[in-house]
Formats: sequence, C-alpha cells, structure tokens
Amino acid sequence: MTASPLAELPADQVLKTVRTYRQGPLLTVELHLPEEGNVVGDAMLDDLLTVLDHQDPGIRVVVLSAAGDAFCLGGDRREFPQQLDADPTGDGIRVSGKKALRVCEALTANPAVTVARVQGRAVGAGVGLLLACDLRVGVDTATFRLPELALGVPPAWGGLLPRLISEVGVARVRELLLTARVFDAQEALALSVLHKVVPADALDDAVMAYAKPVLRRPASAVRVTKAMLQSLAAPTRLADVSLFDPELLTAVLTGQRAAGTAR
Repeated sequence: MTASPLAELPADQVLKTVRTYRQGPLLTVELHLPEEGNVVGDAMLDDLLTVLDHQDPGIRVVVLSAAGDAFCLGGDRREFPQQLDADPTGDGIRVSGKKALRVCEALTANPAVTVARVQGRAVGAGVGLLLACDLRVGVDTATFRLPELALGVPPAWGGLLPRLISEVGVARVRELLLTARVFDAQEALALSVLHKVVPADALDDAVMAYAKPVLRRPASAVRVTKAMLQSLAAPTRLADVSLFDPELLTAVLTGQRAAGTAR
C-alpha cells in the first residue's frame, strides 16, 4: 500500500464513497472504497458530483487520489444486472452513463488544475477518471488495463475513448483495447497516460511538485490557459462522440440481456 499523509489530516467532507481534504487552495478528493478497490458505482458518481459541482471557487488545485492498494478497479459491473432487472429498457444504465460523463467533464473543465495521484491498479473506468485530469503522477509499480472487450462491453464510459485517442493516439489505443492487456507504469509514461513515474515514497512529493507552481500562478491566467488547451484539443476528440457513451453501453447490455449472453 502507498502510504498517504491524508491519514493524518481531518477530512473536510466525509461522504459514503468519497472523502475530501482541504489545505488552503488545494483540495484532495479521495475515492474511499478501499475494500472494494474503489470501484465506481452510482453512489460514487453521486458523491463525486456532490463535491465537484459545489467546489469552492477559491480552490486552485484538485488532487484526485484513492484509498487502499488500488487506484480504481473500474466500473461496478454488479450494478448492471440490478439496473436491468429494475428496468429492462436500460434506463438506469443510461442515467449512470450520463453521470459518468458529467464527472469526467467536471474534472477536465474544472477551473482548478486537476492532478491524478495513482497507485496500484487502474482499470477501465479508473483509467477514464485519471485521464480526465490535467496532470497524472503514478508510482512505478502501478498497472493499467482496458478490459472492456474482454468483459463484453464497448469502451463507452465517461468519454474514455475520445480522451484516450487524444492523449495516446489511435494506433496504440487500438492495440490496448483489442488485446485488453495489462501495461505497466513505464509504458503508461511512454503513452502519456502518466506524465511522471516515481517510487512509492516519492508520490506525494511529486504531486506537490506539480501543485506548488500552479498555486503561485495568477488564477485568471491558469483558467484561460486551461480553456485554450481544451479548445485546441477539441477537434482531435472526434466531434465529442462521448455524448453517445450512455446510449452505446445501454444498447449493448440490453441486447445481451435479450439474447441471454450477458456476462
């Protein structure tokens, strides 16, 4: 486990699946389901929206971290059968998909600079969450996987695919998705999934090395620069087909349920 100094701080906000810790203009948002690998279900999406939609305008840096051994083991697939039982048309899955889009966009479009602090495994939706952040630091033992095809679903969560193609490039993304293989921190660095790789005991120092310069910059200049970068990157994101993610995932899962092939 990668130790975090957050254990020594009082939580600013304690929700069912998320905790926040504020240190002046720096806010750490911690995924806090360590016993379940911080899987992202409806409750976590709701908690993240509660935090991000009501973020204090005085916050200049947001660090997205995770409790326990894993950063995030992906979406909570246990919810899919429950949602389909409740509504065979898949409306529950559709609603969850729209929440995932809102969470990732709240990180990407955040007026503060967002920094992902990554340890352990990042899988599927976990990769989507960290890619939504401006800067990404991981420990040298971290691993990553995009297992969607192996699980029988498309990579349609939170705008994951357009972000991957924008950040990594279509040829490498094609290989990662079709093989669903695990890749390590050094490959993640080479692919720009991570910006920096450090030993476990240097992780928090590396996060602060990104945060401290940002905190010294004029807030207005940072906001405008982020907006410029987003605007210039937008043409490479395939006309933002992520808007179709909830419908694509719903169509596949309801079709599998009807055909009796759901996994």
